[in-house]
Amino acid sequence: MSGGRRASWSFLTGAVLVSLFAIAALVSVIWTPHDVSGMNISARMKAPGGDYLLGTDHFGRDMLSMIMAGAQTSLAVAIIAVGIGMAAGVPLGLAAAANRGWLDELIMRANDLAFAFPALVIAILITAVFGPSAVNAIIAIGIFNIPVFARLTRGAALSLWTREFILAARVAGKGAVRISAEHILPNIANLLIVQGTIQFSLGVLAEAGLSYVGLGAQPPTPSWGRMLADSQTLVGLAPHLALVPGMAIILSVLGLNLLGDGLRDMLDPKLRVVRT
Repeated sequence: MSGGRRASWSFLTGAVLVSLFAIAALVSVIWTPHDVSGMNISARMKAPGGDYLLGTDHFGRDMLSMIMAGAQTSLAVAIIAVGIGMAAGVPLGLAAAANRGWLDELIMRANDLAFAFPALVIAILITAVFGPSAVNAIIAIGIFNIPVFARLTRGAALSLWTREFILAARVAGKGAVRISAEHILPNIANLLIVQGTIQFSLGVLAEAGLSYVGLGAQPPTPSWGRMLADSQTLVGLAPHLALVPGMAIILSVLGLNLLGDGLRDMLDPKLRVVRT
């Protein structure tokens, strides 16, 4: 099997899974099978089937509707957090690579400091001051993403600053900022896209984890992590309470990882090797 076929399989599978959750999130904005916040105590913990395709929770709420609406929260938090990481991290990495010396050292040491505090710890610090919410979860995950993109950008940019076409641009009188924008950034865009996809999947996991411990989206906003937290004492009576949100998290993260692997194989020329 060729590397291209493997990449296509990975990319297509990931794209299909991610598209399903993205479509569910978009559709839930205007329609869900049942009212997301509507409670039907007479139908509580109902097994999947009939009017409730994925069953109901301990309040009688439709699980399918909550999964669809929860996709909004997970995807929105992940997208915005990754956007924050890229918007701040990429310029910092470019600046560190273009200005070796005290600025590079300052940025890298700040990155090391940020890496010392996982997203959960940052979220705890933020919520201790401002209270738990989806916005604070976005800030916490976004802060954690900044050093990831800064370090990746710096490393990739450093390998380009000694190349002939960069030296030619410097001889032509272009400054560091212009070279970074016109020559460095376009040549590392493929790496940033792949890393963004990977961080996107980690963002979904981080949002679920923060919601699980009560630091993410707050009721009545649906969240896959909080659905898991609510099910932990009832899983023996109604296993679908944990299986449904758990599978949603697994499949969404799997889809994003497959999509990232496919993009990496498609965009990295070193991996375009055909095996006989």
